[in-house]
Amino acid sequence: MDLEERLAVFIDYENLALGAREHLGGMQFDFGPIADALAVRGRVVARRAYADWSYFDEDRRMLTRHQVELIEMTQRMGASRKNAADIKMVVDAIEMAFERDYISTFVMCTGDSDFSPLVHKLRELNKRVIGVGVEKSTSRLLPAACDEFLFYDRLEGVEVPDEDQGAPAPKRGSRTRKASTTTERATAQKAPAASRRTKAAEAVAEAVAEANAPETPAEPEAESKPATRRRKKPEPAPAPADVAPEVEPDVDVSEQDEAPASDDVPMEVRVAQTLGDLQSSTSGPVTASALKRTLLRKDATFSESDYGFRTFGEFLRFLADRGFVELAPGPSAGDPEVSLPEQGDTDAAFALLRDVVQESSGSAALSGLKNAVRKRRPDFSEKALGFRGFLQFAKAAEAAGTVSLAWDDDADDYLVTA
Repeated sequence: MDLEERLAVFIDYENLALGAREHLGGMQFDFGPIADALAVRGRVVARRAYADWSYFDEDRRMLTRHQVELIEMTQRMGASRKNAADIKMVVDAIEMAFERDYISTFVMCTGDSDFSPLVHKLRELNKRVIGVGVEKSTSRLLPAACDEFLFYDRLEGVEVPDEDQGAPAPKRGSRTRKASTTTERATAQKAPAASRRTKAAEAVAEAVAEANAPETPAEPEAESKPATRRRKKPEPAPAPADVAPEVEPDVDVSEQDEAPASDDVPMEVRVAQTLGDLQSSTSGPVTASALKRTLLRKDATFSESDYGFRTFGEFLRFLADRGFVELAPGPSAGDPEVSLPEQGDTDAAFALLRDVVQESSGSAALSGLKNAVRKRRPDFSEKALGFRGFLQFAKAAEAAGTVSLAWDDDADDYLVTA
């Protein structure tokens, strides 16, 4: 444990968030892939994000769930908000470098070249520096100054929308409220008069139908007899049922939306992803103890007993028997070396995709196809094969004649057939 790297993370949030929205098809920035990438590189002991959070109100909860400390950089009259955040990050990083000798690695999450002098100074202080930034918004000077630089859009778990698919998708789910309202106003101004008249006619028709409905005179009767009906159903009454959801969504529902996401991923997939990251980030073999420590960094609640195994070694032997991992004698008894089986070339991956599609009655939607592939091959990663995203991988399989890819307007998704 004493040989573990201890990391301090500093996030120039405005740089990353705006870079993702402008250069990654309008997608919203997520700290989760960065947290997973850093978990395999050491133990993170400090996480700080700097921004004027009045501009990123919805992003604060996502960072809070990842235990990130939010540093408020309020914009002042006559002051530069960008320079204020940069200076505060530099001061805190230098202070931490002198006061906390146990921190061996500093992670600077930004693409701004203004932080290059800070990176050079930290390396002079015998600190390792890892940079993280969006590829198209990162200065060329910054990656060369760091010991290691991770492009956010290349990390596992970041699904960058394809350019030809970016038109319909980002408008719906990946932009912020301000962006969505702006696009809605723009489309409303450009709407033809015929569509407006059609909507008006539909609204009038609905109003006439409601006025002529026979149930309208019965509404006063329902209001005149509220006592018996409300007394019969005091527990599921609409008032308390409505109050509870209105209070919880601000705090708990958003957390519940993200919590099941990790539970939906099969455990063998999580182990294979973590093991693959460890193999790519370390030069030596990966032991079972190192693998479990990394799994605990990603999810502190992980326990092999939840899956019916007494020890972690027994759990690994179960995965090895199923062909998900390979075990070899380690440096000490009870701590074997763990590795992934050979994934094969792109032709084998294309064949795997075809087999999965054929099992789904010969056609499947692209959105859920990656999870189906990982059920067959938990260590599957299109980025390990050199593809930016799963859509690009599917198009390459189509070019190779393995599958067919076509856009389905009804499903609002690509349909893959084999």
